[in-house]
Amino acid sequence: MMFRNSIFFLFIFAILYPICSKAQTTHTHHFTRADTLRGALRAERTCYDVTFYKLTIEVNPNEKSINGTNEIHFNTMADFKLLQIDLFENLKIEKIVFQDKDLKFNRVDNAVFITFPKQLKGSQSKFTVHYNGQPTVAENPPWEGGFIWDKDDNNKDWVTVACQGVGASLWWPNKDHLSDEPDSMQTTIIVESDLMAVSNGRLKTKKNLPNNQTAYTWTVSYPINNYNLSLNIGDYTIIHDQYIAFDGSKLDLNYYVFEKDQDKAKKHFKQVHKILLCYELYFGKYPFWRDGFALIQTPYLGMEHQSGIAYGNDFQKGYLGYGLPENMNWDYVIVHEAGHEYFGNSLSCTDMAEIWLHESFTTYMEALYVECAFGYKDAIEYMLLSRDAPNISNKAPILGPMHVNWENWFDSDNYFKGAWILHTLRHVIDDDQLWFDLLKTFYEQHAYNSARTEDFTRLVNSCTGKNYDAFFDQYLRKAKLPTLFYKLEQIDKDLKITFKWNAETKGFNMPIMIGDPKNYNWVIPFTTRWESILIQNLNISNFKIAEDLFLVETKRVK
Repeated sequence: MMFRNSIFFLFIFAILYPICSKAQTTHTHHFTRADTLRGALRAERTCYDVTFYKLTIEVNPNEKSINGTNEIHFNTMADFKLLQIDLFENLKIEKIVFQDKDLKFNRVDNAVFITFPKQLKGSQSKFTVHYNGQPTVAENPPWEGGFIWDKDDNNKDWVTVACQGVGASLWWPNKDHLSDEPDSMQTTIIVESDLMAVSNGRLKTKKNLPNNQTAYTWTVSYPINNYNLSLNIGDYTIIHDQYIAFDGSKLDLNYYVFEKDQDKAKKHFKQVHKILLCYELYFGKYPFWRDGFALIQTPYLGMEHQSGIAYGNDFQKGYLGYGLPENMNWDYVIVHEAGHEYFGNSLSCTDMAEIWLHESFTTYMEALYVECAFGYKDAIEYMLLSRDAPNISNKAPILGPMHVNWENWFDSDNYFKGAWILHTLRHVIDDDQLWFDLLKTFYEQHAYNSARTEDFTRLVNSCTGKNYDAFFDQYLRKAKLPTLFYKLEQIDKDLKITFKWNAETKGFNMPIMIGDPKNYNWVIPFTTRWESILIQNLNISNFKIAEDLFLVETKRVK
């Protein structure tokens, strides 16, 4: 047990080290002008709502450059002459065209402010941005975003991009804010004809062009987060499969891998069926049914690109072969990124400050998959693998600062601590039917749309008929965990336990299980006073606190 845990800690820390190393250790944040321009919803952004992107991009691996256009369709939400889009300043804008005329624009950091010749009022319209240049290269993808210019074993180009956190505007012009997703999207990628270009959604057309080039046009028929758009260029072979849902409908599964990996990919990816089945049990059918489900081989670990998941786990269990108990054999990247299709891609937050709605819920879905595939006890064991440092640091609150696109926007607590908060809440509620109905309801209410933390907290209060505001305040808005202070006194064969909470949130009184693990007692400690219970026929050596079910600190005092 300790060896497996140690291996898990080492590898999860390796996964998240680039994130952890950037995390602030205090609540003092320092924001740049660029952070505010990206994160804030000022009038230049709220004045319009993007409905459709039509992106065309030619990729030149030799020059490590791109040349593209993006036709941005929008509805006018308020009268305006000036609006903001976003594009990294190392990429050059050649022109911006509206109704066959070039528009004036100026750049401030990575923001682009466009001036229209007259005020736009209550209309549907579009403009086209023409741009080119050498996009940011990812130094450590996917945690530090950018383009990945690689070669396969046959020395053919292998090009991908990942941009969560840093922003989609590092490679294409858009309204780069989580609050505004297009209703649908079209992406055309122009590459050398001996390569294949794969993006999100369905392949609409493949067109041969002069100069030995081919244009692949992909369409997404659902709303999509900007950072979920990706391109993948390589000498791919396609593996076709189908998943049959409980209602008998069939989902297309497409796997894009190198020919040398085709046989092991066919065998390894069979687990996709069980993963989709378990998630369907908990949350309903795979959300992007029309667009299909795809895994695309990449030179980095993975990313939740909607309906076209980046996969780089080398067809191994866990994380590159590590991090799972011996009795489990499932692929961490597939389970995690497929979970994001529900939380992150379908249900999305509107601000980086609430990214726990993506990462914490998806990390918790890993444990739900284990529970579905192996059982409740194995799910508890899996949760315990991530219980301690460095996975959970408690250095900053789960909820971050709003209205800034802060580069240091999250750390590993958004994964593991957030998942443990949900795990804790489940056992506080102590009604699994209610708990799973609540989770599914939250997802269904916000599928293909956005959600706020308060949407979840209100739903919990409503469904349970209890007020959990103090619980959420302590766990989401405070950095430190609540600590259960307790005293033990053996009285003949009985044990007297005296207890109270030490917590930053006033009125925190979360119930918890203590005593004999074979038959725990529920207690409700307070922060304002000590309470006591006497448990008969319990020896002090057998006393436990259910720390496998509740994320708390404990301290025995005299």
